[in-house]
Amino acid sequence: MSLFGKWSQQGVPQKGWTCIGFEDLGEPSTQCEMCESQDIRYVHQMQHPDYPHILECGCVCAGKMEEDYAAALKRESDGKNLAERRTRWLTRKWKVSKSGNHFLKTDGFHIVIFPKAGGWSGTITQLSTGLTTHARRLYDTQDKAKLGSFDGMVWLKRH
Repeated sequence: MSLFGKWSQQGVPQKGWTCIGFEDLGEPSTQCEMCESQDIRYVHQMQHPDYPHILECGCVCAGKMEEDYAAALKRESDGKNLAERRTRWLTRKWKVSKSGNHFLKTDGFHIVIFPKAGGWSGTITQLSTGLTTHARRLYDTQDKAKLGSFDGMVWLKRH
């Protein structure tokens, strides 16, 4: 087996890496920084104490680097599931309040989308705590505000 990219470079650790982040680019739009040959959509951000840079890698390289292919595969699978769920988000059955605002109760959150000063905004309330988070930006369309609410809900679930 021939090794490509940084796999064959002196001074680049091949094991002992930790994944410190994961990102879905939406489409294959960058190249794995470890093998430097695989186009990737799902980016595993890998860090090593003996290497000065964080490398953005594909699933196979990330699994080899951290010596846990199952963990890399699970991150990627979770990312794919989340992306699929996001594509279906707008087709969900949003209810309309008496004041005309679209809302949805899901995953322990109450999400409300409403018009505001020439655009669209929203709030996300965690049902278990009553804590409400307000959108930090104004969206051009109601659909963009709904997608923003999905991203916000996912962020709140992780933090």
